[in-house]
Amino acid sequence: MKLKNRKETIARMYGVGKSRILFDPGQLAEIKKAITKSDIRSLIAAGTIMINPKKGQSRIRARKIKSQKSKGRRKGLGSKKGKKYSRITAKQRWMSQVRTQRTFVKRLKENNKVNLLTYRNLYSMIKNNRFRSIRLIKLYLEENKLFLHNGKPQKEGR
Repeated sequence: MKLKNRKETIARMYGVGKSRILFDPGQLAEIKKAITKSDIRSLIAAGTIMINPKKGQSRIRARKIKSQKSKGRRKGLGSKKGKKYSRITAKQRWMSQVRTQRTFVKRLKENNKVNLLTYRNLYSMIKNNRFRSIRLIKLYLEENKLFLHNGKPQKEGR
């Protein structure tokens, strides 16, 4: 039996590739004498035949990229996959929308553009997702004549 055939037999026995099997160069005559699988097993136990450990995949590059991303690098347009709103959650989108609307309405109240009752109504409408944007809040206020002018409600003639 040739040594190539021995390697194939060992590879099948242990479920490894032929390239992982190494023979001790000083013991080749002994390896050639081994005929049965039990002979081969005894040679492996003795250390005449060695099976190299499996090589893993290095994580060093992945760790480096992860640390860079945690610092805020590698987040440009070329690195982005997916649409704008697939990258942020629905909750984050909702929160940013509500916060801008609430600050707008608060500013209206502070500048005496709307009275307290209108402010509270608008606030609850924002909470109930009535408006999609600030523009629609303005439109609602104009249609219902809820803007205050000089501390008084808007007149019909204007």
